[in-house]
Amino acid sequence: MVETSNPSWGLLRVGRHVAILALDGVVAASAVHLAMELRFEGSVPQHYSAALTTAMVLAAGLRVLCNFTVRLHYWAFRNSGLQDALRVVLAGFLGSVAFVALSQFVVPGGLPRTVYALEFFLSTTFFGILRFGPGAVIHWRTRWLRRGAGAVRTLVVGVGSEAGALVRELSRSVKSTYDVVGFVSDDPSIAGYSMDGTKVIGAIRDMPGLIRRYAVKMVLLADPEVPAARIRELLDLCENSRARFKIIPASFTHRNHRISAAALHDLSPEDLLPRPSIAFDGPKIRSLVSGRRILVTGAGGSIGGEICDQLVRYGAQQLVMVDMNENELYLRQRRLEEGAGSTEIWTEVADVREPSRLKRLGEQYRPDIVFHAAAHKHVPLMETAPEEAVKNNVFGTINVAQMAHGCGAERFVLISTDKAVNPTSVMGASKRVAEMAIRHIGRSSQTRMAAVRFGNVLGSSGSVVPLFKQQIERGGPVTVTHPDCRRFFMTIPEAVGLVLMAGLDGDGEVFVLDMGEQIRIVDLARNLITLSGHVPGEDISIVFTGLRPGEKLYEELLTEDEEETRAVSERIHVARSPAPPPDLEARLSHLRRLADDGDRSGIFAALSALVPTYRRTLRTAPPRATVPPPTETKLGATHRAPVTQIHEPIAVGALARRA
Repeated sequence: MVETSNPSWGLLRVGRHVAILALDGVVAASAVHLAMELRFEGSVPQHYSAALTTAMVLAAGLRVLCNFTVRLHYWAFRNSGLQDALRVVLAGFLGSVAFVALSQFVVPGGLPRTVYALEFFLSTTFFGILRFGPGAVIHWRTRWLRRGAGAVRTLVVGVGSEAGALVRELSRSVKSTYDVVGFVSDDPSIAGYSMDGTKVIGAIRDMPGLIRRYAVKMVLLADPEVPAARIRELLDLCENSRARFKIIPASFTHRNHRISAAALHDLSPEDLLPRPSIAFDGPKIRSLVSGRRILVTGAGGSIGGEICDQLVRYGAQQLVMVDMNENELYLRQRRLEEGAGSTEIWTEVADVREPSRLKRLGEQYRPDIVFHAAAHKHVPLMETAPEEAVKNNVFGTINVAQMAHGCGAERFVLISTDKAVNPTSVMGASKRVAEMAIRHIGRSSQTRMAAVRFGNVLGSSGSVVPLFKQQIERGGPVTVTHPDCRRFFMTIPEAVGLVLMAGLDGDGEVFVLDMGEQIRIVDLARNLITLSGHVPGEDISIVFTGLRPGEKLYEELLTEDEEETRAVSERIHVARSPAPPPDLEARLSHLRRLADDGDRSGIFAALSALVPTYRRTLRTAPPRATVPPPTETKLGATHRAPVTQIHEPIAVGALARRA
């Protein structure tokens, strides 16, 4: 834009092109003269010598014309590549063909064939030097300047097209802080080969030694689709290297092989999950969400907030965000309103333990769909306040389900947890009772009620990942409960996307999300320490604290008396659960009285009676204090017409009134 609008830029541009073509003419003429001198070893015969000047002028003119035709005067000296080299060769070939054809009219019988060959070689070589030489000088000057400025010595894993493109972009950027020392590859046979002037200095298995030899501080993974298992192998291999790791983002595959240093991102726990990321059917979710009125409890939390984000993204007509945390609710609303489009967003500060408040919200907004994500989730804290877990997780859920029924909502979706399966904590047991309660309510309601179970969510406020990162930033130690403790993990977008698919399109009461394999928490801790550029157990220690009250060594997705009946999609299954006990309402009324009275021993006994598989655990003594080595364990609907009338509470009605 600047060049075309500013006349001085246009003149400079034309002058640059003329200078390049003039220099090409001089080179072409010199190539003919040098070719003749080489052919005749400095003694050019008289009949050739007399026509030499004319032949030089002819070659210069033809070469300039061919170079102009191939547009060699348009040249980016800093960014030239293979395609540009092919243009140089093409121009050289066309110029030689024309010169051979027309030189017959200058010298009878033409010039010796050796002269033509030498002239082609010399001209094409000189044209290449003129165009690629400045770029090479710029490249090496930039590299030495970066080294002098303290650029990070960097090793690139991979030798594919992405690796080559990455190194080219990093080497051309004056502002790049990476000094690439070489490539490493799975194929040891190509060691010593060069790509754009950068050598393949070894195999991946040699990385620890190469990192020490070349003082490498940064490792760049040049394959945006490298398997998580391979990443974990690299981290285990380089555990003692103190190097940091970055990776090309997956979106790089759609950027025409151009990437900047700023686009590289640190390896994250999400990159270590032992399965490919889950792809959602966006159009299908949009068809289920678009134009609907939706209410979300716990909207200020990690899961509830992401549900709100995706509902806005998929075009919900109205979104009602409900939470007790007014600060997080306000901040989430501000973020959503920036890209809300046509979605009408409302925020309501409310306690799910107050049924009258929820009833008024239902009457005011008449939601088509209700997502219930509000809950007390902290396992050890709920062991010391079981009455609060019961009030919030059990009776808060009943209140929200009654509100959904009362306002004629089409669907109610409870966000449950894998800790509800064979629970060892009050939190897990309360969630299991909540699942039973909504099944009971749903059997007498026009509102379809379902629970969706999933495990730990990477990056959520309750995840161990933020805690580990804080501990690493402080220099350790990193605290892990037990060396054999394992958990299921998902990313927040994955968990919420599956909740939307299951809760809105599925037909069932309990949905189980397939989260791959469980990962050992200590392996996750080791990998995070390695990613931060430290050595586990040396720079930052790992301390085992023992299982806390209510915690389990591993989680499960189904109880012994449940079974998967069918698959809703590739990652969603319906679980067939046993029917709730016939005296559920009486038992829940008793549990309510115990919670109101703060009778903790009575609460534990009542939960055990409601959930026979509930086995309460207390804190265990810490196991051995050493850090175990890494293991091979991998990290791991049809819409009904909206009901407009307000229904009276059904089932557990007395409980709703008391709640």
